[in-house]
Amino acid sequence: MSAEKNKKVVQEFYEEVFRKRDLAAIDRFMHDNYIQHNPDADQGKIGFVQFHVGFFRAIPDFCANINQMVAEGDLVFVYNTITGTHTGAGFLGYPPTGNKVNFDVVDMFRLRDGRLCEHWDVADTRALFTQVGALKKTD
Repeated sequence: MSAEKNKKVVQEFYEEVFRKRDLAAIDRFMHDNYIQHNPDADQGKIGFVQFHVGFFRAIPDFCANINQMVAEGDLVFVYNTITGTHTGAGFLGYPPTGNKVNFDVVDMFRLRDGRLCEHWDVADTRALFTQVGALKKTD
């Protein structure tokens, strides 16, 4: 597939899965043996779903806002900002704080045959963990 078609797939994935929080849509977008380069998430489609069930429970109004998307060959890079409110349990064992969250993430997806097959991310976890009370604010 072309880089532009890959971008379209990733954009639709963000809309259905991250903006609408529809984890049932994952079968349309992801290979079963999806490779995850994130130590907090298990491998495969099942690992992705398990991780995000907890994330969506902890931040029920979770929203990934795409700031920029770039594609080259079979890779799509997405710079996005995650927003929401930490009102539920389930995020890596941290109790709900009621705090707003707002942090940046860069995701890199590799696609094969029009579906996601591999993922890397770089997230501003310092901002996230400070906002959910896991780290103390520093001045």
